[in-house]
Amino acid sequence: MTRKKKIPFLPLLLTFLALLCGLALGACSHYLDQKHNQAFETYADSLFRQEILTSTINLHYTLAFPEQYGIQDPTPSLSFPGADDSSRRRRALEDQLEDLKNLSSRRLSRSNRIALDTLRLVTGTELSSTGMELLQEPLSPSLGIQAQLPVLLAEYTFRTRQDIEDYLQLLSLTDSYFRQILDFEQEKAVQGLFMSDASLCRIQEQCRSLISDPSHNYLESIFSDKISAFPDLTAREKNGYLNRHREILEDHFLPAYQLLIDGLEELKGTGSNENGLCWLKGGKDYYRYLLRSQSGLYEEPNQIRERLQEQLKADSLEMQSLLSENPELLSASLTARPALEDPGEILKALREQITEDFPSLSASSYEVKYVHPDLKEYLSPAFYLTPPVDTMSPNTIYINPAASLEGTELYTTLAHEGFPGHLYQTLYFAGTNPPAIRHIMGTGGYIEGWATYIESFAYGYAQKDPALSRLLWLNRSLNLGLCSLLDMGIHYYGWTEEDTFSFLSSFGITDRNAVKEIFRYTVETPGNYLKYYMGYLSILDLRTEMEKELGKNFDLKEFHRTVLEIGPCPFPVLRKYTRELLLS
Repeated sequence: MTRKKKIPFLPLLLTFLALLCGLALGACSHYLDQKHNQAFETYADSLFRQEILTSTINLHYTLAFPEQYGIQDPTPSLSFPGADDSSRRRRALEDQLEDLKNLSSRRLSRSNRIALDTLRLVTGTELSSTGMELLQEPLSPSLGIQAQLPVLLAEYTFRTRQDIEDYLQLLSLTDSYFRQILDFEQEKAVQGLFMSDASLCRIQEQCRSLISDPSHNYLESIFSDKISAFPDLTAREKNGYLNRHREILEDHFLPAYQLLIDGLEELKGTGSNENGLCWLKGGKDYYRYLLRSQSGLYEEPNQIRERLQEQLKADSLEMQSLLSENPELLSASLTARPALEDPGEILKALREQITEDFPSLSASSYEVKYVHPDLKEYLSPAFYLTPPVDTMSPNTIYINPAASLEGTELYTTLAHEGFPGHLYQTLYFAGTNPPAIRHIMGTGGYIEGWATYIESFAYGYAQKDPALSRLLWLNRSLNLGLCSLLDMGIHYYGWTEEDTFSFLSSFGITDRNAVKEIFRYTVETPGNYLKYYMGYLSILDLRTEMEKELGKNFDLKEFHRTVLEIGPCPFPVLRKYTRELLLS
């Protein structure tokens, strides 16, 4: 018998081949991952550019240096999409959604997967609203275009001489822009969807106040201040700009507001509905869309209402218990004041106070400004002006002296707008280097929900007494909860002004004039309160869910870090990735 020769190197050879194969597959996998991520980022960037080019104001407030994104010398524009654009809009959204569905998320980075999931959900939501365009209301006394446009023009930053030219061009387009809006309102009237006379008169009154003294329009004084401060302009150039600005105001801007006043007057009496959206054809479906698009909520309205009622009951019982145990808290709440009163000192203190509950933020500069005296009646009590996404500066918190904020209210408002609210959240998320498209998606529920959620901490930062700070927060929560239930009652369940009075009376609010004003404001701003309060409750519920599942392993600061790093998105997306990150 012959002995077979031994082959001693075969196992080593096989091992070597396996290693080579593994390396090859790894390299291939890495290549594919990189390829897929680059493809998605290219597509997302194209959507980003497409979106911000819809309006020069959008572009200017989003990018300080658009040329770095391949945007060269865009033509200044102001345009309002009419109802006749519905079919074109539907086709565009259908194509976009199909593109997004064809993109595979399996090989994407987590950041890109979050962006893709958000884009799919937001695009699908917008697609569901096609055919309902006439139910939107571009004009309203509080949040309408006629109220917001002057503020956006006044705050328009002059970084370059081209910015000045673009601003002047935008100003000259105001009259044609308002004609487009009036055409839209006329179509609403034809379809029986026009506003009530009460809202119409409030808008007209607002417009008249804006143009009541043409020789002292606030845009003129603000423009003069900015031109004076602009570097390297000769006296002749400054005078030239001032004269051009005055002429455009007289020839286009002021006539635009008179055009709006006159056009609305012609439509007076054509709006028969003085109640909520559900009284209009398709109004309930449109309200569902608003809950999703504005608030990021995808539960059914009945589920949302039940959650609101549940929280209202819980807060009421807790407040009763606190006052029963500490009756003196009621009088203390009326006089409670924090140790600090200066806005700058409060923000400095907040940056230090939040470190126990929230992750640290790299060094960032910010400033507090007071709104221009001529803008006091048009602006909210305080606001954070979001910086361009390519600079993330300047970071400015504005305080409106007309609001007379003081004490605990000032403290918690600065927390809402500053640390750990809007300013902090914006900068923290920007530090994760997300795709640019993430900065401009409609995610108001997350943004305002976060700023409301942190208020529950802010009362504790403002007051040393835990029981007192809790009582103050419960009072705030109850107010927001009542307003949110009113919003749903009026717009989805058909509550009238009398129904609203009956509801508020059960909570001790019996002033007819106050109820009338609350009802009117809620009618004019559907879904607005839900962004804040249901946004807060959605984050709170997610925290509670994680606490239950993680038990003693739950870390509050780590939860906050996770929510911040995921960033603004609809709440189904936030829940999915919070669970993925914390439970993996």
